[in-house]
Amino acid sequence: MVMEETEILIIGGGLSGLYAAYLLSRQKKSFTLLEARPRFGGRILSKEHNSYFSDLGPSWYWPEINPKILQLVQTLRLEGFQQFENGLGRFQYFDGSVASVRGYTTVPASWRISGGMISMVTQLLEYIPEKALRLRHPVCEIRKESSGALVSVGELEKEIQCRFKARKIILAMPPRLAAATILFTPDLSFHLTQAMLGTATWMAGQAKFYALYNDPFWRRHGFSGQAFSQKGPLGEIHDGSADKNGPYGLTGFINIPAAQRNHEEALTEAILSQIEAVYGKPADQPVLFYYQDWAREPYTATQFDQPPMREHPDYHPPAGQTAIWDGVLHFAGSETADQYGGYLEGALSSAQRAVMNLSKY
Repeated sequence: MVMEETEILIIGGGLSGLYAAYLLSRQKKSFTLLEARPRFGGRILSKEHNSYFSDLGPSWYWPEINPKILQLVQTLRLEGFQQFENGLGRFQYFDGSVASVRGYTTVPASWRISGGMISMVTQLLEYIPEKALRLRHPVCEIRKESSGALVSVGELEKEIQCRFKARKIILAMPPRLAAATILFTPDLSFHLTQAMLGTATWMAGQAKFYALYNDPFWRRHGFSGQAFSQKGPLGEIHDGSADKNGPYGLTGFINIPAAQRNHEEALTEAILSQIEAVYGKPADQPVLFYYQDWAREPYTATQFDQPPMREHPDYHPPAGQTAIWDGVLHFAGSETADQYGGYLEGALSSAQRAVMNLSKY
């Protein structure tokens, strides 16, 4: 059994965990970051085609109200561009009929990143020592000890892959996912456990599509690419094109419950048929089509995330606690943020809080 020792252990390689690692790297602190998936980024996922990255996770940020994201974009020397919203919108009624409506401009303005959101991940990784990074390391147990914690990697009731001894831990995971998949020893209090399980993971039950085209035919007809539907399977559609010179895309969210999304091929046909009903041909003949169902991702969603989420939760640290076990374990992750929980801004602020709090204990 391999046993490693590290000063600080970060569990979770999404934006929050990576940003915590970036901050610790700047402070020249010793740490190790564990990520269960075979990739970094968490809910940030972008698919590449001809050097264009289609975002199948978060797509937007709002510079006017997201100062931390804006600063990070500038620090990493990334380029942002405003979401295309020029032209008429489309609205599909319950009976399938479609009408043109006045275009809707988001306030504050929505922006996207050239190179996709994944460019934040790849650029942050440039600042993090490779030797500190571990992929395919799902944590199954965190055991408090007299001088820190012992963390087991693998699957409970199966062979343990390896263990880590750490003085401090940053748990950069959605609280619900952590409570459902990690054995804490000693047991967390009933109040804290219920608070963690009751914290819905933002967009964990959602599914998203992306269709790429060589021609922005909807724009030539005076449409913004923005559409809303009462019928489905899509609830909303947005322009997902590159900033300049293509490729051009339509993207959006599926508006049917996760339990009914069992047949991807049939669902893809229904999505393309709906896009054609909204925008006409050649909407049903994309160059490429991507579909991502986050409810099927075991390192994102739990059984509690399957029902549709109708509104954005009011996020905060679980049970009002930013740390437990006398400061051995610190909560991070977007769903633990005091402001902009669930969003990228919340992922950064919670990571910054956790790193700052390490020195207070």
